[in-house]
Amino acid sequence: MGRQERIARSIVRAIIRTNVNGTKKKASNPLGILLALFSAFFSLYQLLMRKIRPADFAKLRREYWDVSDDDYVDSFRPREGAKDEEALTAIGDMGFSGSTFYATTDQKYLVKSVPRHSEHSFFRNDLLTPYVQHMATHPQSLLVRICDFLGASGASIGRILRLAPSHHIVMENIMYGREEAENRGDAKWENWDLKPTSYFYPERDIADGALTSDATKEQLADEFHDKIVLSQEQADDLFARLEEDTKLLAEHNAVDYSLFLVRMKLPREEVQEEVQPGAAKSDSNLAPPEDGPSVPPQPPTWKTGVASADGKYVYRASILDFFWAKHKIQPRFMTLLINLWNLLISKDGPMSITTTPEEYRERFLKMCRGYVDIKKD
Repeated sequence: MGRQERIARSIVRAIIRTNVNGTKKKASNPLGILLALFSAFFSLYQLLMRKIRPADFAKLRREYWDVSDDDYVDSFRPREGAKDEEALTAIGDMGFSGSTFYATTDQKYLVKSVPRHSEHSFFRNDLLTPYVQHMATHPQSLLVRICDFLGASGASIGRILRLAPSHHIVMENIMYGREEAENRGDAKWENWDLKPTSYFYPERDIADGALTSDATKEQLADEFHDKIVLSQEQADDLFARLEEDTKLLAEHNAVDYSLFLVRMKLPREEVQEEVQPGAAKSDSNLAPPEDGPSVPPQPPTWKTGVASADGKYVYRASILDFFWAKHKIQPRFMTLLINLWNLLISKDGPMSITTTPEEYRERFLKMCRGYVDIKKD
């Protein structure tokens, strides 16, 4: 069994073998417990994981996102006769953060590792309580819905040597339904991971990117060369959500977050019909699956799909990757390096990870507004 499979097994077992209050279902045999502890210590990749603040996340799922405990856990159960690790599929690549990504077999949830201490400690110690409160009081928030937070428990060789990530977040999959749509032969879904591109990116800007591979530069923020056509009401609602969410992030020193945008093209015959602004047509193949994850009681929303005012597309949007906080040691060190670069070598300005939270929020909101074209009545 390889590294990815062992990491997946530790994640699955933490979710399906842990009660809502965070207690694990332990074996009563003392010898079994001793052997399990011995095995966990000498494990390189399969760390013993525990849920962090499980009651808070369970309350969000049940009371605000309409996801029952049984339905949630069922997404992580392996099929009959399958091994635990087969309930998750490794996807994507390591990226700049060194994260690993998994998807549940039903595609409802994604699991992302948070290997950097500065990031998982920020979420646990600084942002978690405000995040839970914000998501409870802002049901239409664009912040990605985090359904669980897992952390390694106890000492092990793999954790000491950092051979496996010590923390993971479980979040909704905003791309849920794509596989089903592709199987039907619908138009391919498009997606962009958007950040302000006017910042200094060493991979792109030093020597015009000649010192960096194309594969590395492709991992930088995407660019959206189009417009999202919205009614005035839709645009006002979107901007209000963005203002509220980014205010929370700026207040807690977060920068470098992104807007993940998904676009689904409506079939041509439906484009020719009149589409009510703000809602996907009820008979459209692009309507969100009824059993989708974290579906609020009254769609349409940007989580489930909002139809453009010109009736051509359905959009989803979510704010991701808000774990980089300026007051942590690693971000402060990076800020010092970039300030020295600007002072001694070239005045390229700040990076997205070294600017101030207020300035990043300003550029981020300006970027989002620039992608919107308001259709007049």
